[in-house]
Amino acid sequence: MRAGQGRERPLTVHDLNQLLLVCSLVLLVAVAAVRISSRSGLPSLLVYLGIGTLMGQDGIGGIRFDDAELTQVIGYAALVVILAEGGLGTKWKEIKPALPAATALALAGIGISVGVTAAGAHYLVGLDWRQSLIIGAVVSSTDAAAVFSVLRRIPLPARVTGTLEAESGFNDAPVVILVVAFSQSGPMEHWYALVGEITLELAIGAAIGIAVGWLGSWGLRHVALPASGLYPIAVMAIAVAAYAAGAMAHGSGFLAVYLASMVMGNAKLPHWPATRGFADGVGWIAQIGMFVLLGLLVTPHELGDDILPALVIGLVLTMVARPLSIVACLVPFRVPWREQALMSWAGLRGAVPIILATIPMVGGVPDSERIFNIVFVLVVVYTLVQGPTLPWLARKLHLGDGPAPSDLGIESAPLEQLRGHLLSFAIPNGSKMHGVEINELRLPAGAAVTLIVRDKESFVPLPTTVLRRGDELLVVATDPVRDAAENRLRAVAAGGKLAGWLGTNGTS
Repeated sequence: MRAGQGRERPLTVHDLNQLLLVCSLVLLVAVAAVRISSRSGLPSLLVYLGIGTLMGQDGIGGIRFDDAELTQVIGYAALVVILAEGGLGTKWKEIKPALPAATALALAGIGISVGVTAAGAHYLVGLDWRQSLIIGAVVSSTDAAAVFSVLRRIPLPARVTGTLEAESGFNDAPVVILVVAFSQSGPMEHWYALVGEITLELAIGAAIGIAVGWLGSWGLRHVALPASGLYPIAVMAIAVAAYAAGAMAHGSGFLAVYLASMVMGNAKLPHWPATRGFADGVGWIAQIGMFVLLGLLVTPHELGDDILPALVIGLVLTMVARPLSIVACLVPFRVPWREQALMSWAGLRGAVPIILATIPMVGGVPDSERIFNIVFVLVVVYTLVQGPTLPWLARKLHLGDGPAPSDLGIESAPLEQLRGHLLSFAIPNGSKMHGVEINELRLPAGAAVTLIVRDKESFVPLPTTVLRRGDELLVVATDPVRDAAENRLRAVAAGGKLAGWLGTNGTS
């Protein structure tokens, strides 16, 4: 592979028509492929990579694409969108208890993983130290989308999901800094200078991300936009602005966009269901486009000589580096060994390593094409091995046998002219709201259950109507009691009709 050359002629309307047709067909195939991946337990990223590879010069499409620099730019843009979507969906109450452990994994854990993996690449594969360190840094970040695409149907302890989610949101930033530093020409920086640079960039990115997220949330809550469709656009624009501001201030833009999005995602913004749905859709488009482009960039017939080195380095990463970093970072937090074992195996690699592998290619690092090929093979092979076995391991460790989470997932839509809110939720399996009468909910004055959908039929409930699992409820609440009504509903779901009297308040 080599750096791409400029276009020989400008894009015409005819070219645009063909491009739109190809892109729409690729999106439709990718959407259909999600169903296949969900049934097989494979992360959808492998399907998208496969689509791109089939379209490439060695596949049926025959498209020749070798522009590493363009791939890196588009990949960075896609990562910004993916991190924004991930931050918007991150619940602060779930990751807060796991924050110290996740931070340790994202900092000290990365250092251990890079060092051990680089040593394996140098002594077992024979790569020089610069190449070994680049590969060690590139493959050390985990991918939340890959992990939760195979675990989304398995209830896990909140500490496990919170730690994995926060770690994957935090560890992209230090890894990017390390890869860029190792890929620069000239002598590498001393380790203490590198640590100082990482610390400074993370601090700047965190400060900017939290500030932008708070200001954006305040503005969206206090400024009434003329159309509900403008709120999702504004939220994504604020998230992208956080990335740009963080990067231009020589901080970590990736950490800034994640934290800004997380702040907004927990701020109870207006028209939140529409915003969440929009972000989810944009995130899917970013993932599909990014993985297909990465599949196009790879040249399968050049991978043969790099399969064995990739397997060896992946084995060191999976069986030594990742478990060692987990144990070293989580033992001080007294995390049970079963949870440590699952998190060791749940270190799936996704889009980030392949995108980061384009950095040495653009920077002109010797044998950078080999680095890219090794990373590509490693990600594909070990995702194929780890992805389908994660649910099985969770069950064997008795971490996925419990009831489904009873969190209601309450959605809120503002009724601006009526100065109220419409709350909607479904009663999940395992919820203690099952068997409770409407009047036993003891909602605050100003809130009432107005409609129940049961077995695809809707009706207005009576005070004595008994709730059942699977019921979908609509609750109308005035502005002053909106938060109190939601807290009460969550309390009953967690503690039953006697919640409050027995100490369950639903807010912990």
